[in-house]
Amino acid sequence: MPQITIHSRKLDRIADASSACLVIPVFEDSPIADDLAQLDKKLSGTVSRALDLGDFSAAVGTSAALVGDQKIKRMLLIGCGKADDFDNGKQKKFAETVGRVLAAGKAQEATVCLERLGLDAKELAGLVEAVATEIVYANYVYTRTLSKPKNLPKLAKVYIAAGSAISANKTKAAISSGMAIGSGINFARELGNLPANICTPRFLAKQARSLGRQHAKLSVSVLGEKKMRELGMGSLLSVGHGSDEPSQLIVLEYKGGKAKEQPYAIVGKGITFDTGGISLKPGPKMDEMKFDMGGAASVLGTVRAVAELNLPINVVGVVAAAENMPSGRATKPGDVVTSMSGQTVEILNTDAEGRLVLCDALTYVGRYKPREVVDIATLTGAIIVSLGHEASGIFANDDDLAEALLAAGQRSQDRGWRMPIWQEYQKQLDSKFADMQNIGTGGAGSVTAACFLARFTEQYKWAHLDVAGTAFRSAPKGATGRPVPMLVEYLRARSG
Repeated sequence: MPQITIHSRKLDRIADASSACLVIPVFEDSPIADDLAQLDKKLSGTVSRALDLGDFSAAVGTSAALVGDQKIKRMLLIGCGKADDFDNGKQKKFAETVGRVLAAGKAQEATVCLERLGLDAKELAGLVEAVATEIVYANYVYTRTLSKPKNLPKLAKVYIAAGSAISANKTKAAISSGMAIGSGINFARELGNLPANICTPRFLAKQARSLGRQHAKLSVSVLGEKKMRELGMGSLLSVGHGSDEPSQLIVLEYKGGKAKEQPYAIVGKGITFDTGGISLKPGPKMDEMKFDMGGAASVLGTVRAVAELNLPINVVGVVAAAENMPSGRATKPGDVVTSMSGQTVEILNTDAEGRLVLCDALTYVGRYKPREVVDIATLTGAIIVSLGHEASGIFANDDDLAEALLAAGQRSQDRGWRMPIWQEYQKQLDSKFADMQNIGTGGAGSVTAACFLARFTEQYKWAHLDVAGTAFRSAPKGATGRPVPMLVEYLRARSG
């Protein structure tokens, strides 16, 4: 798979361009105008014929590949819909289409022309970034365990011509940001896609250490089971009792802000495989439980992007990594464990294990006196019933933090929806034999799971992202890298 590179390019008129593939945005209400009319005339009406024949409608997200001439070998028309309706969502769709169609094509080089969209400098910078992100995203193909990888993208070099509304330096900066975000998303996707016999808790720790070596502002430490026992992390450790793979608590500290500034914390569920433990899952689709470390993958992907963006902010990333397996040593339904907070938990279902690793990680991260904490977890199937695969569930004990995540999701088009954690739901967690039980007694499974976590986060502002419906897909099967875009946008906004 080629290493994609993206550069800024000055282009006064698209009719004068020279490219293996010229990407041209087209509006429905003014398909042939100005510079495109000149190019169409030069190419003997190639573009206008495609429109007249109905081969291309210019509706948002549509595309048409046309043959050019000696200088412009191919043209790729990308629909933008109506000019006065080209909002953030339509721009995102445009960028996705550019990335997807270029990655599926045969051209090794392409030039994306954005000037004719008529956007102001701020919007244009955002679109340049989005196009760069989506090109990097679309260029990812999983190859790690394939002896003969297929359908590898041929695209190697892309130029983005943004025009005179934005300076060359700002275009380059937007491209760099977009590539950093795309790389962070793809890092999370790769970790999620790896099989569980490769991506173990220790493998995640190795990946984190490798990240630390690549970035001067990033330091990494890993707590093994002995240290976790000393800290009293009985809840986290109970999940890995049945596995031969040792559990790991991975801590990444990015120091881009002032030395004494309180950090923002992101905490990820890292169950590298989830059989359900003694409460064994049904066999069909159990292979997808390799994706149960999607929260951990998003923490590592976000930290990577933050480091590459060189954000002026302090961030602590914590990954609670374990493998949930059945064996003679495995935790049993009815067992009671003591968490790092001192609170006891009756484990009624060993398949509700994500909250058990997270509660100790959330207690541990409190020692950093974080400004805000966001945990990310493929926590409940119930969130898919509520929100499907479009939005991540957002639960929070602070309105400002919830609004910041909702806004970041809207800007990045990696959206979430706020869910309740009202006190009325807490009674479902009452236990006769411990301070709480790990599952509710009624409906609202995603809510009661969040209510469980809320009991360990009373000392700071906290939000929980349930990404069970968004971190991976069943068809086509694969990790999505969500919610890295939302998290990066949230941290960028917090960094000012």
